Amino acid sequence: MTDRKRGEAGRSGSRTDQSLTDPDPKELDPEYEHHGGFPEYGPATPCPGFGRFVEAMRRLQDLAVSADPADDVWDDAADRVVALTELLGPFQAQVEGQAPAGRAPDLPGMGSLLLPPWTLTRYGADGVEMTGHFTRFHVGGNYAVHGGVLPLLFDHMFGMISHAAGRPISRTAFLHVDYRKVTPTDVPLLVRGRVTSTEGRKAFVSAELVDARGSQETLLAEGNGLMVRLLPGQP
Repeated sequence: MTDRKRGEAGRSGSRTDQSLTDPDPKELDPEYEHHGGFPEYGPATPCPGFGRFVEAMRRLQDLAVSADPADDVWDDAADRVVALTELLGPFQAQVEGQAPAGRAPDLPGMGSLLLPPWTLTRYGADGVEMTGHFTRFHVGGNYAVHGGVLPLLFDHMFGMISHAAGRPISRTAFLHVDYRKVTPTDVPLLVRGRVTSTEGRKAFVSAELVDARGSQETLLAEGNGLMVRLLPGQP
């Protein structure tokens, strides 16, 4: 199970689905707002240099899985990467949520190299949308996106959906993905999702990944999941 993202990108929108008219969970559970064992941290506004760094690192990831230079070039590249790790090593944050990675809603993928470089375009109680694309780093074979990348994208979405709907810190209890078509790289795509129903600590969520080029959308994959609010002290 994975933690729900805490980006404070906004809370606009209204609940329109009848399934979201359950009794206020705060009235049913006095511990509703408890954050379990998670630390509290908010959004970051890093300097432009961090954005450039993340963008360059994403390009490096693409090259790391696709470049085929001579041996001496690999040696040179390795020396440069080692030098970079030595430069940044002394500044590794010891406290979770201190570094800007994963906390920068204005950057693709929240500024985290773990996440695909997608950008938040809608964030509200009635749903969340992101636009973006996959690159060479995400290829599984035949220039198609690796099947394991899509659950990561959906799980990231489910965390934001849950938070945008006003749910407290939750973990993913299950995540199911239906693959409808091969997902291509280097083309603009869209993913959108919403909370479909709630039941006490549980929030059922769904999302779909589409190729929005042309006059009609092409459905690439669908995801369904269950987000469960943590009990007091749960990690």
